[in-house]
Amino acid sequence: MQLYTFWRSQAAFRVRIALTLKGLEPEMLYVDLIKGEQAAPLYRKLNPAMLLPALVDGAGPPLVQSLAIIEYLEEVYPNPPLLPEHPRDRAHVRALAHTVAIDAHPFVVPRVRNYLKREFHADESSEKRWLQHWLDTALGVVEGMLSEDARTGQFCFGDAPSLADVCLIPHVTSALMLYSPNFDAYPTVKRIFGGCMQLREFVEAHPRNQTDAPANSGT
Repeated sequence: MQLYTFWRSQAAFRVRIALTLKGLEPEMLYVDLIKGEQAAPLYRKLNPAMLLPALVDGAGPPLVQSLAIIEYLEEVYPNPPLLPEHPRDRAHVRALAHTVAIDAHPFVVPRVRNYLKREFHADESSEKRWLQHWLDTALGVVEGMLSEDARTGQFCFGDAPSLADVCLIPHVTSALMLYSPNFDAYPTVKRIFGGCMQLREFVEAHPRNQTDAPANSGT
């Protein structure tokens, strides 16, 4: 098994967490998004979208798109489960995950930020406001979903990490790396983030603990 990853990629962070929670140890192959290595012919052949992560697991074409990869891992390596047993609960966990991974994350990736600067001449201040808006918006939605639902426990769903935590923790980490969020407005998110970061699996998958992370990678 091989994972194409980059230390600062929020999507790759999700997959790293899922892999560690399931006790899987793929070979890490590093693709530097800052240097544009995702556009190199070899990687572009592997993933025409030129996005991270990509997972190679045995024979067959590579797996791409973080949520699709995690759902694959859930089906092929079902223990420990990242989705609840009952369909309504599974939908709830997926909704939490999609709020950050689908509704917010696409707006803060480098290719979108670069487009804003290139085509709309967004300066550093405008870019920061853009990032904070989308990251904070998703945090507010997740906080409301968690704080008003009896299924919220030590983690986003009950007392074991789920797909929702796998997606939420990278989102919070991105916010911490890009600006200083006011977590007083998101007490449930803050509590769950703190709990997750006490677990080895989340710590090992964290951007700052990746081999390709620079020495000054920060929070």
